[in-house]
Amino acid sequence: MKKYLVLEDGHVFVGESFGSHKDVYAEIVFNTGMTGYQETITDNSYKGQIVTFTYPIIGNYGINLEDSESDKPAAEAIIVHELARRIGNKRADMTLQEYADENNLPGISGIDTRELTEIIRNKGSMKAAILSEFDWKKVNSLFNKELDNTYVCNNNHGKSMDENKGKTVAVINFGIKDSIIAALQKRNIHVVLFPYEASYEEITSIKPSGILLSNGPGNPENYAVAIPTIQRLEAKYPLMGICLGHQLFALANGAKTYKMKYGHRGFNHAVNDFETNKSNFTSQNHGYAVDAISVTQTNLQITQKEINDGTVEGLKLINRPAFSVQYHPDACPGPHDAEYMFDRFINMMIRNERSLQNA
Repeated sequence: MKKYLVLEDGHVFVGESFGSHKDVYAEIVFNTGMTGYQETITDNSYKGQIVTFTYPIIGNYGINLEDSESDKPAAEAIIVHELARRIGNKRADMTLQEYADENNLPGISGIDTRELTEIIRNKGSMKAAILSEFDWKKVNSLFNKELDNTYVCNNNHGKSMDENKGKTVAVINFGIKDSIIAALQKRNIHVVLFPYEASYEEITSIKPSGILLSNGPGNPENYAVAIPTIQRLEAKYPLMGICLGHQLFALANGAKTYKMKYGHRGFNHAVNDFETNKSNFTSQNHGYAVDAISVTQTNLQITQKEINDGTVEGLKLINRPAFSVQYHPDACPGPHDAEYMFDRFINMMIRNERSLQNA
């Protein structure tokens, strides 16, 4: 079945539909990872987006039931040059085609993803539609509608995720990946999940040792309801922000954010950590970033930057045990260079508790 991919700038591509055949209207972006398509598709940070995979063949190692970042696809649709029909992986439970069919995920194959990516790089991320029937009147009507990819959190307030006996961390959920929870749990952290609308009183009622602001989709300014709570929490507890949580940490302390031209989506992003004087390859997925100039007017300090374009990749609050990173230190998918950021968070909690005991 033929499908039409129509970009906001007027470009039209024709490909073959797989998975769900429903029409889609969303922002189109590209991901440069050679692997990790399963984690990408299920990462809640991709809510409201059509994901173009730049690697020419996708699906060659299938889909398994263990590596997803959430229980269903988060991406609105996926675009591939070639969809692998056969898989060679003993861990696989199904093909990508079967996964898309079972989970109502729309996809298009047979697209020149090199040309498509070049358009997005030159003109920036834009609105796009995937249609069964091409009609300019319908297309123009769609493109006049605003997009909203704010995460809707359905978890219970104070949902305990495990029975670990270590320190308790309250995770503020803006669209968290399962691998971030797993990274904390393997360090014996007891994870308690809260929706981002949760009050300061609800969060502090569990007597956490620390606070983690999770990743998530969309414009950080759409989560303004959480800013006053973040400000109160960082004044009392050690805090770590990841991706969207990094941007919200910046906003809570008076810095500004901006929409990037086409964002960072992949896991070959080199980042310089000024505190260790080392460079790490990192896994990233974001379309917004922190304005470096605005940081100079705050009590924040820039601790890390992306080597290629200078994007702010790390912040810390002066005189408080609170910091953030723009990338995903859980590295699922991607390199594990920066996984030590979780250990830095845990050590921060330990030092904070010692200082309270000695006060």
